[in-house]
Amino acid sequence: MSAKNNRQSFLGHNLDHVLETCAIGVVGLGGGGSQIVQQLAHIGFKNYILYDFDKITDTNLNRLVGATKHDVEEELPKLFISERLIRGLLPDARISCISKRWQDQPDDLKTCDIIFGCLDGYQNRAELESLARRALIPYIDIGMDVRNDQNNIPRMFGQVFASIPGYPCMRCYDFINDAVLAKETLAYGDAGIRPQVIWPNSVLAGTAVGLAMNLLMNWTGKCEDQTIYYEYDGNKGTIKPHVKCDIPSKACDHYKLENTGDIVLGRN
Repeated sequence: MSAKNNRQSFLGHNLDHVLETCAIGVVGLGGGGSQIVQQLAHIGFKNYILYDFDKITDTNLNRLVGATKHDVEEELPKLFISERLIRGLLPDARISCISKRWQDQPDDLKTCDIIFGCLDGYQNRAELESLARRALIPYIDIGMDVRNDQNNIPRMFGQVFASIPGYPCMRCYDFINDAVLAKETLAYGDAGIRPQVIWPNSVLAGTAVGLAMNLLMNWTGKCEDQTIYYEYDGNKGTIKPHVKCDIPSKACDHYKLENTGDIVLGRN
């Protein structure tokens, strides 16, 4: 093992090989995705496929890791900021930057070993999970929101979900269902400004990267028993297995392992 990875040696003797060869996809480079990219670069991953079609604005500075005021003045793409962050740590990293909706150029994702999704919207998530499932690639989703409760008190919450071929999917756990997709369609274009702050994204991103490291390295020796669905309560400061994880898991009925190959993606 290389000297620079001595303090990560507990992860496994083949860590150098995994960091050199594993292809990581990150879709969405805002508050969550920028933190995932930062953590992966610090760990030492060398191969990235990044998707984002947006440019930084002043309102992004409260959460987009690696961004500066000068970047806002220059109206730089979020892709550029993430690439700069990675190369600041790994000058020889191999980075593919795709400034499109991932649905417009999905084939690059099929070369990944793991895909991280940091997206708004259930339909967007459902489509990305479907691609990953049919390509037999683990997909890790993160997201957060803030809504007022019945007493008009802000409640911060979020989730981390690892969708792994052969195991329960987002529909199995009812995180995605026909009702939420229909509601989202009816509200399309009227979502308003989503509240976002930096610290919950840090918690969610760290949990997601930790899940990925165990999937890749099985350093705990219990990868098959790993929790795949975490719920975050920002008001209490907790992240824990979702209550639905207490239900005995079964094979996924929505994405059978034999159903691989391409699908026609939506254009919502």
